[in-house]
Amino acid sequence: MFWQTTRFRIDLTQPRVMGIVNVTPDSFSDGGRHASTQAALRCCEQLVAEGAALIDIGGESSRPGAAPVPVEEELARVLPVLDGALRLGVPVSVDTVKPEVMRRALELGADIVNDINALQAPGAAEVLAAHPGAGICLMHMRGDPATMQQRAAYDDVVQEVGEFLRERLQRLAAMGIDAERIVLDPGIGFGKSVAHNVELLRRQSELLELGRPLLLGWSRKSTLGALTGRGVGDRLAASLAAALAAVQQGARIVRVHDVAATVDALKVWGAAGLPRTSESGPETNA
Repeated sequence: MFWQTTRFRIDLTQPRVMGIVNVTPDSFSDGGRHASTQAALRCCEQLVAEGAALIDIGGESSRPGAAPVPVEEELARVLPVLDGALRLGVPVSVDTVKPEVMRRALELGADIVNDINALQAPGAAEVLAAHPGAGICLMHMRGDPATMQQRAAYDDVVQEVGEFLRERLQRLAAMGIDAERIVLDPGIGFGKSVAHNVELLRRQSELLELGRPLLLGWSRKSTLGALTGRGVGDRLAASLAAALAAVQQGARIVRVHDVAATVDALKVWGAAGLPRTSESGPETNA
């Protein structure tokens, strides 16, 4: 499988590591560490040096209970970092739910829009339809970060997440958006309990029936803390285990904070030649 983005057509034969850059003061894991443009750009450079195949820049926290950030504030956080990151030679994603931030980022040259709201905001899908080469990540979430954990009720979480993502794929197809531009994220921790997240991991391969690559974000999540009893700063081992389990179950991209450790873990896993649920190689220019 390939993922078409603005500047790159990414070959997903091998699993890829997406490095997280939070340009925010209040993210759950590293809030404030990269809040300045200079610190965020240093982080981007470091993650690429550590082996990140993609960079994901976010200017608004999506932790449970997070308050929305005004559009102009998010733009002021994200655009200067994006401008510098686009010179690093890897695909750059912007993590946002706001159509205006999407539009401005794509005009600047962003490769991917990573939307935890799956382009449901009025005008969001139209922005992506107007940029026919840009990559898209559609994520499942109920409600919004402020309310999502109050809506964590499912009869069958895997089936319901799959139905939602299928509907979003169909909606975008009806707008003429090519499926090769899209990857899917089941939204670990977004409106889901610990049991729901574990069930999504256990049965993740069922989501491959949707026909698009899966992107998984387990890094440092609270479910890992619940399973191990460890705080957010001490979840590296659990994050690596979750990333490898996700890849074993067919994930093609893992979104992580700890890039070097994840890259090393995937190298060892790959060297062992372990069978995985699906086969989907190096990145090539579009």
